[in-house]
Order: sequence, then structure tokens, then C-alpha cells
Amino acid sequence: MSALNQLSCQEFTAQLSSKAPVPGGGGACALAGAIGVALGTMVGNLTVGKKKYAAVEPEIRSAMEQTEALRIRLLSLVEEDAQAFAPLAKAYSLPSSTPQEKEQKAQVMEQCLKDACAVPLALMQCCCEAIRLLAVFGEKGSIIAVSDAGVGVALCKGALQGAYLNVKINTRAMKNRDYAFAIEAQAEKLLAHTLTLADQIYHQVLDRLS
Repeated sequence: MSALNQLSCQEFTAQLSSKAPVPGGGGACALAGAIGVALGTMVGNLTVGKKKYAAVEPEIRSAMEQTEALRIRLLSLVEEDAQAFAPLAKAYSLPSSTPQEKEQKAQVMEQCLKDACAVPLALMQCCCEAIRLLAVFGEKGSIIAVSDAGVGVALCKGALQGAYLNVKINTRAMKNRDYAFAIEAQAEKLLAHTLTLADQIYHQVLDRLS
């Protein structure tokens, strides 16, 4: 099977809509984030080289370098999400008929849940950074493409919120509640710092289009 991030749009969405275990919500969020941040780079490409925006070109070029790196990273998370889910799905099927089997299953499950949390948490961090960079394109990018910066923000915000749900579905099953609460606190901090910013950027874009 091809790597998920190498599938065509038709193939990816067909597999996503099937009962196959992957891709799922995590992979969909990572792809949405990659598309969102790519729109920022596109706005940058439509801004640089234009005399009207010469004063902001260095800042736009710097942001473009970062958004391109994030696009590649987010696409890699499509595949990493699938790889993290596979052992967790297998762990759910482990036998638990005897006390020893139950204990072994619990230990394996706990580790798999921790591993499965790492990808959506990384995805949240990427989306937060993407939204911060999209602010540059939304404020200073070419007016002819500024709507795409707003679209990018909306996509990355959705990906951020979706990744948070994937953190929560894993932490809720953890036996180590202290660890679970610590992971949730990290995720909630990312949300708190970024959702308001995303909304502000979206409305700033709307203002530029008014």
C-alpha cells in the first residue's frame, strides 16, 4: 500500500470514507493543516516581486520558508498518525482471559495510548505555528489573494481543534491520570493561546476585503 501522503485526493478520501482503520480523523487533520499552511505560501508567492509590497518582502519571504517547512512536516504527520494508531488498534485485540493477560494488555495499552497522543500533540503545535505565520500573510500579503490567507487560517484552526479531540480520546483511556492530565494541560494551553488569534486573523482578513 502506498504511503497515505502519496495517495491522490480521490484515493485518500475514498480510503478515509471506508471502514479501514487509517486514515482517520488524525490524518485528515494533518492534511487539512498542510493545505491551510500551503495557502499561506501561495499568498506569499503572489506578493513577492510586486513593487507595491517591496517593503514587506523580506518578512514575507521569511514566513514562506517557515510555512513550506511546516507543510512538509504536516504531510509527514499524516503517515505518522497511521503508524501510531496501528499498535493501539492491535492492543485492543490482545487477549484478557487471565489476570496475567489482563495485566500485560493494560501495560501495552498504556504505552500505546501515550505514543498515540504524541502525533496529535505535535500536530497541534504545527497548527499553532502555522496560524501565527498566516497572520503575516493575512495582514501584509497581496490583497488579491488575502482571502486565501483567511481560508488557510480556517483550515488550520479546524485541524487544531480536531487534533485536540484526538488527544482527548487517548488520554481518557489512560490509567495513569497524572500523565493524562499533564498531556491535556499541554493541549489546552495550545488551544487557549491560538484559537482567539485564529479568529482575529480571520476577521482582519474580512476587514481587508470590506
